[in-house]
Amino acid sequence: MWDHLGRRPVLVAAIVLEAVALVLFLSAQNVVVLAAAREVQGVATGAATTTLSATLVDLEPPHAPGRAGVVTSVAPLSGLALGALGCGVLVEFGPAPPRLVYALLLGAMAVAVAGAVLLPETSPRRPGVLASLRPRAALPAHLRAEIVPVVPAMIASWALAGLFLSLGPSVAAQLFGLHSHLVGGVVVTLLAGTGALTVAALRARSAASLLAPSSALLGLGVLTALGGIVADLVWLAAAGTVVAGVGFGASVLATFGTFARIAGPHERSAVFASANIINYLGNSVPAVLGGIAVTAMGLRTATEIYAAAIVVIVFAAFLLRLHQLRAQRRAVATHGE
Repeated sequence: MWDHLGRRPVLVAAIVLEAVALVLFLSAQNVVVLAAAREVQGVATGAATTTLSATLVDLEPPHAPGRAGVVTSVAPLSGLALGALGCGVLVEFGPAPPRLVYALLLGAMAVAVAGAVLLPETSPRRPGVLASLRPRAALPAHLRAEIVPVVPAMIASWALAGLFLSLGPSVAAQLFGLHSHLVGGVVVTLLAGTGALTVAALRARSAASLLAPSSALLGLGVLTALGGIVADLVWLAAAGTVVAGVGFGASVLATFGTFARIAGPHERSAVFASANIINYLGNSVPAVLGGIAVTAMGLRTATEIYAAAIVVIVFAAFLLRLHQLRAQRRAVATHGE
């Protein structure tokens, strides 16, 4: 759709839809309205993130290759970190906790709309708007060799974020006895904030060089945090979270950087749509399954199984990347002969 209407109109419409969702949250009196607000928010967020990703790549200056990948990587992590910490502060110390955060976000949407209106248009309007309303995501055949090894890392990274967002505050409260709402926010911020700082620190590194190390750090961090949960050691779980956060940030930078590097201008919308579908499914489906597992097995067992599954996926990502590197070396050696 954004390839036919233009990036700016779709982005403005998505932000307005986000504002509608926030109004629904503010006025909600029952679960039905809350569910409707989540649905509207999901549509708006999906449209906004995909359009923003393509727009950032379009606007990337020639003298700063890779900047779009850095911004696309650091922005979601920074938002998660600041949002979790800010919500923890508001719930713990602010008035009207269930409403205040939505009112503040509604004000932020007004600023966002103004910023979107001022953006230069990077995709001229083209015919075929109605046909473009059909959901469209694509992984073109000539890009799959580079994309497939990245997918497990994407799933593992965002499944880890889903673990912290869905079960992290409960683990802090029920397993470690830390009942402050602020601590619940800090748990998420420790992961996402470390990830955002890692993206900023490694922004000059190529995406390809980060894929294998990010998977290794992600797995090591999750195993360390899991050890802290098993041993009831808060400091060990926190240390593992920081290490996992480094791996998380490096992985997000590497995966988005890969998509930004290989997708041509005419492919960006569909390719970034595919990337966001993978990320959202990796974030949401394991979180839902984790919630079901908590009901069936208890919080500790469910958390341990969830973390172990992430480690297995990370190991698969690491092996796929090593296989890809070996194949590239063989191709270079064969070509040299």
